[in-house]
Amino acid sequence: MRVCLVIEGSYPFITGGVSSWVHELISGLSEIEFVLFTFSPQADQELRYKLPPNVVGVTDVVLSDKSRSREGRRREGGGRLRRERVRGILASHLRMFSGGVPSLEELIGAIPEGVSLHRDSVLDGRSWRFVQAQNRLRNPIYPYSDYFWAWKSAHDLIFNVLAASPPEADIYHSLSTGFAGLAALAAKVRRGKSFLLTEHGLYHKEREIEIRKAAFVRGYQRDLWIRVYNRIARMCYEGADLCTSLFEENRRYQLELGASPEKTVVIPNGIDVMRYSVPRIKKDEDFHVGFVGRIVPIKDVKTFIVAAKLVLERIPNARFHLIGPDDEDPEYAKECQRLAADLKIDDRLEFTGRADVLEYYSFLDVVVLTSVREAQPLVILEAFAALIPCVATDVGNVSELLDGDRRFIAPSKDAAKIAQGIEYVLEHPEEMAALAVNNRARTVANYEKRELLARYGELYSRFESANPPGEE
Repeated sequence: MRVCLVIEGSYPFITGGVSSWVHELISGLSEIEFVLFTFSPQADQELRYKLPPNVVGVTDVVLSDKSRSREGRRREGGGRLRRERVRGILASHLRMFSGGVPSLEELIGAIPEGVSLHRDSVLDGRSWRFVQAQNRLRNPIYPYSDYFWAWKSAHDLIFNVLAASPPEADIYHSLSTGFAGLAALAAKVRRGKSFLLTEHGLYHKEREIEIRKAAFVRGYQRDLWIRVYNRIARMCYEGADLCTSLFEENRRYQLELGASPEKTVVIPNGIDVMRYSVPRIKKDEDFHVGFVGRIVPIKDVKTFIVAAKLVLERIPNARFHLIGPDDEDPEYAKECQRLAADLKIDDRLEFTGRADVLEYYSFLDVVVLTSVREAQPLVILEAFAALIPCVATDVGNVSELLDGDRRFIAPSKDAAKIAQGIEYVLEHPEEMAALAVNNRARTVANYEKRELLARYGELYSRFESANPPGEE
């Protein structure tokens, strides 16, 4: 069996939670061949992971690569074929914009693999008039140039994705909606293979948050990009043979955008519990507080640093450890270091860089997560396996992981509430010892990695056998 993992902006070029999950999935299912079909912002990125031996190929597509339009132009076929293709695509779009539901075969199947629509989308008279009509309907108060360039920039990326030829595989498994999901959906439509969708976060929601915060995206440009990502998500949910999510709240979002209940399932992330069950040691008389993760804005390290300042005002023997790489966003890392110095706590706060987290789990008294966005943070499960209590912001399924205990859950960016949680851990050692044992038991029962990876192996076998005869 060969599985094609379809991935955007992540493994094997970027480290992080999703990348770690992919690496462990591949390594844990060594009997399965994997090929990677990746979508990247730039070419020739350095591999950040040593690929397991059962990865038999990598095809990387640069989303903004203009050469794809020139390659696709040579495969377009004769003028009559191009005209028929444009006619069919415009007809399906008109049905979609008027409230109809064109089939995926109409939207995607009309575009042959390897054919780019960059040229036809602007030079064909019908396409041009269609864009003009949509501008008058949807964007009457902004200049046409704003509408056109927003439309073209979004659709150029879509055309590159649809023109890309994926590796041969029995199953196409996308790790998000967006462009990766669209590529996996196209492979299903064109090649008749099964399409699995696994979401750690919610891609379309994350992109919408970024777009609304971006000052350079305005008016209809903002609305168009949000609508494009939401429409692609809806197509993926409707077209996938199965959608998996990490927790029930995200599954409900999938249902709201068109996924069928019988085609959705929750499979949480897991960890190797024994690996993180390190012997506990008493390092010294200090109270040790740890942050485990990348030093990047989404982790909101600055809130952790401010919380550290508040705790040190009451607990001068507290010591803080920022454990994780600082090379992904060096400027932000420098800002965090300056903040610690400005608050005069840099003598009690350590930036470790890349480090063996197991060494720190052996003596940390509490692990803190201050992220502004997460799905299901594995660092909490790792801490639980090491018998360490956690304090975290209320993102993703943190509340579920912390059993809804509001003493240890804070709103995003609430450094004072984070500090209160840390202080509570220090002041109630016996209660924390009992809680740590209970947390570890819940982790063993619900989040053991081997069992969760086996579920994906079962899904692969199920959907390989579901492929039409002669398609395998």
